[in-house]
Amino acid sequence: MSPGLRSTPLEARHVAEGATLGEFAGWRMPIRFAGVVAEHRAVRDDVGVFDVSHLGVVEVTGPDALGVIAESFTNDPDGVVDGASQYTLCCDPDGGVVDDLLVYRVDAGRWLAIPNAANTAAVLGVLTASAADRRAEVRDRSFDTALLAVQGPRSLEVLDDVLEGLTGRDHVASAIGFLHLTELEVAGAPAVVARTGYTGEPGAELILAPDVAGEVWDAVRGAGAAACGLGARDTLRMEVGFPLHGHELTRQVTPYEGGVGWAVKLDRPAFRGRDALVEAKERGPRRVIRGLLPVGRRPVREGMRVTADGDEVGVVTSGTVSPTLNRPIALARLAPRIEPGATVQVDVRGRSEDAEVVRPPFLRRDPRGTPPAEEDSRDRR
Repeated sequence: MSPGLRSTPLEARHVAEGATLGEFAGWRMPIRFAGVVAEHRAVRDDVGVFDVSHLGVVEVTGPDALGVIAESFTNDPDGVVDGASQYTLCCDPDGGVVDDLLVYRVDAGRWLAIPNAANTAAVLGVLTASAADRRAEVRDRSFDTALLAVQGPRSLEVLDDVLEGLTGRDHVASAIGFLHLTELEVAGAPAVVARTGYTGEPGAELILAPDVAGEVWDAVRGAGAAACGLGARDTLRMEVGFPLHGHELTRQVTPYEGGVGWAVKLDRPAFRGRDALVEAKERGPRRVIRGLLPVGRRPVREGMRVTADGDEVGVVTSGTVSPTLNRPIALARLAPRIEPGATVQVDVRGRSEDAEVVRPPFLRRDPRGTPPAEEDSRDRR
C-alpha cells in the first residue's frame, strides 16, 4: 500500500482479527474479515458492524448555520427538524455531483455534514466559502472522530443492549426514529447515534470519540455482530440500488443522470449549481441509471461497454455477484431510450453477454425495521 495512508483508531483490532486491509480514499481500511459473502449474509440475516471512520465529519455552527447548509447543498433543509437527517448533494456550478451525503440537524445552530472520504476536502471548501460572510463557523472534525455502522435485522436489539451497558440508558437505539438521531455520552465521551446506514437494513451509525471507539467495537462484537469490511458494504449497497460516488455519481454527471434528482429542490432561493440544474432538468438526462441482470453467470464489472442492436448505449458503473440472489447484478448508465424490460449486450472481456434491463433495486428491504419478502427485480419493471 502507498505510504502516508491514514489509519482508523480501530486498525490494531482489525489486524488482530485477521482483516485484509486495503487502500481506500487515502485511508488504510478493512476490506474483509471472514469473507465478503459471509459478512454480507450476516448483515442481511442478523447483524454486522463496520468501521467507517474514513467518512468525513464537518460541523457547521452558529446563527446562520442553516443558511450555509441551504446554499451549499441541493435539498431543502428548511423542513428538517432538530434531531433529524437529510440526504442531499453538493454540486459544482456546472451541475455535476461533487458528493452525495447526509446532513444531520443536531439543533438550529448546529449541523453535521458526513461526506464521502474522497470528497471531504471539497465539501469542506464549499461550506467554508459559504460561511465566510455569515455568522457561522465550519470545523473539520474528520480526524477527531471515529464512526461505526451497526446494520442488520438484529442491529437495534444489539445496540440497545450495548448502549445500556455503556450509558445506563434503556432502548437508546430502538427509541430513535428512522433518519433521526440523538446525542448522548458513551463511555463518558460525547457521541451521536443516528438511525441511518448504507445497506438497506435496519441499523444505526455512531459518531464517537476515537478513544472510546475500541470499547464500543468490542462490546458490539461481543454481542454477536460480525466484523464487516468495505467489500460487503459495497455488495449490500448494490443489491438495494444505492449509488456510490465515483461510480454512479461523478462531477461529470448531473443528479438527474445519476438517479438522485429527487434530492434537488429547485423551488427555493439560489444554491450552488442551481442555474445549471434548472437547465439540466429542462434538457432532460442524456443518460440514466438502470439495473442489469446478466443472463449468464459471468460477473459484469465497472467500465464494460453496453450495446443494443450493435450501437453503444452506455457503460457499466458498478457490478458484482449478489450473495442474496446468487447471480450477477450491475448498475449501468444507459441512454434514456433503453427502458426496463429491454435486452442489451455487455462486452465481458471481448465476449458479448446478454443482460436484462431492470429498474433498481434488485432487492427490496425496509431499513425502518420490517424487511419485506425478497423479490427478484424482474418482477418490478
